[in-house]
Amino acid sequence: MDSRGRRKVWLLGALMLFAVAAVLMFTGQGDPMPAKTPEVAFPSRMRGADLERAEKRRTWVMPTGVDAGVAAPTKPRDPLLAALPRGPGHTAVVIEANALRYSPVGELLMDCLLRDGGKNLEQFKAMSGVDPLKDLDRLVITDEGIILSGDFSNAHYQELLGDRVSSDHGPGARVYEPGDTTFSLPDGGTQRGRMDSAVGTWNNQMLVVGRSPDSVKTVLDRMDGRQVDEGPPLLDENSTYGEMYGVLAVEQLAKLMGPNQPELARRLMDVAQNVELHLDTSGDVAMVANVRGMDEDQMTDLSKSLGGALSMARMKAQTEGKEDLAQLLDFAKVRPDGTSFKLELAVPLSALQEQFAWCREERQAAERKQAAP
Repeated sequence: MDSRGRRKVWLLGALMLFAVAAVLMFTGQGDPMPAKTPEVAFPSRMRGADLERAEKRRTWVMPTGVDAGVAAPTKPRDPLLAALPRGPGHTAVVIEANALRYSPVGELLMDCLLRDGGKNLEQFKAMSGVDPLKDLDRLVITDEGIILSGDFSNAHYQELLGDRVSSDHGPGARVYEPGDTTFSLPDGGTQRGRMDSAVGTWNNQMLVVGRSPDSVKTVLDRMDGRQVDEGPPLLDENSTYGEMYGVLAVEQLAKLMGPNQPELARRLMDVAQNVELHLDTSGDVAMVANVRGMDEDQMTDLSKSLGGALSMARMKAQTEGKEDLAQLLDFAKVRPDGTSFKLELAVPLSALQEQFAWCREERQAAERKQAAP
């Protein structure tokens, strides 16, 4: 396999760490790990840094006198968790952008993102007023849209969204309807485009992107206690550990598995209830997907089917000489546990550093070119 082919394989491997579809495709019970496989600490609970981070985020007290049939909470809470979807059948995956940025694997990602010497990043900062490497704290992907949290006090709202119809929606919140928009370019010119999504802003701390103004208002209402009848938020504070975490609806997982696994996707929808994800990038990259159901026998059978899919994929990769892919599959396991099972996937940091060395080389070359007289 040539160098570009290897790059594609390992780029795919990196995406596997952030895509649950790949986890389901390549995780299961297979052959024992090779002797060279290092011990990997998989995320399993809140640690010191996670607890400290969660405590600092308890900054929002819901307004009193909310007409929702229950007393408003008096203790400060994390406004982002309050904004998440509620009830079964929903998806919400949180990426700790700031923590990921300063992790070992985050440094590798930075090399790949800044291969142009940072030119595109500077253009984005000039256009938006936001430095994603400093101002963005968390990014949340839900089945309702996207939520970004951080410091957006310098964002160019007027320039980016000024042409769109907007209205206030509670204290510190504003909703922008879909429509045309004009924004400034780094060279002093302007560019006009159209956004078909609605956008909500909240206290310069949160941006909400949804399919319609009503969907954005629903998210904003949750933070003000106007949607408590939906049930508790999808994630509580005790589940906010790792650089990525969240809950995926089983239906969404089945779609992500693609057309090549129809029977496995059907069984997943019939048996499983939800999947909780946690990814740790503090050293070797480790992901755990806890798949929960109700029937122990059915869940055990499902875990064995996933194990069989893993074994077949590994043997096929070895037979076809795809050593890089086979190595990735060597680090995958499934661990049955009654009415649930855990899918584990790990990639050693040293392997990622070796395979993504080309990103750093291209970034350094671009920076030298920019510095040249």
